[in-house]
Amino acid sequence: MIWRREDAEDASATSAAPPHRERKDMQMAHNDEVTIVGAGARLEGNVVSAGSLRIDGQVKGQINADGDVTLSPQSKVEADIRAQNVSVGGRFTGNIVVKDRAHLARGGRIDGNITSKTLVVEEGGIFHGQSIMDAGTPSGASSSGQTASQGATPSAGDKKGPDQVKV
Repeated sequence: MIWRREDAEDASATSAAPPHRERKDMQMAHNDEVTIVGAGARLEGNVVSAGSLRIDGQVKGQINADGDVTLSPQSKVEADIRAQNVSVGGRFTGNIVVKDRAHLARGGRIDGNITSKTLVVEEGGIFHGQSIMDAGTPSGASSSGQTASQGATPSAGDKKGPDQVKV
């Protein structure tokens, strides 16, 4: 369970909360939950989150999140990520499979493959790998392009519309 300051204050005000209130708090925490891996943390193995996940430290292994995954600028991650959306601001090595949007921020670096509906690469982001743009489920590949330089520009043979890749 995740402890919040409000929970500690409520617990000190009353000796015991009614059982129905605890269940309601847990349901709210599940919907709004963001798990944070702090800047000094180093994790190795499988990381699973029922909500969203923000990584400020180092992770090596696999990451599965029902919500969004955000890698902050100081993060260093070597993993395969499966999530709703991913935003990379730090150093990432591995494969990303998202249901909706992958975002590479200025100063971020991705060395690996991305499967998503939408890919956004900001100026100053470095992407080295293959992008599979898929309007359906992330398991299939409808069209692909490869880039190994700063930013991403579709080649003449790619079938990506300008609304799918932003540079």
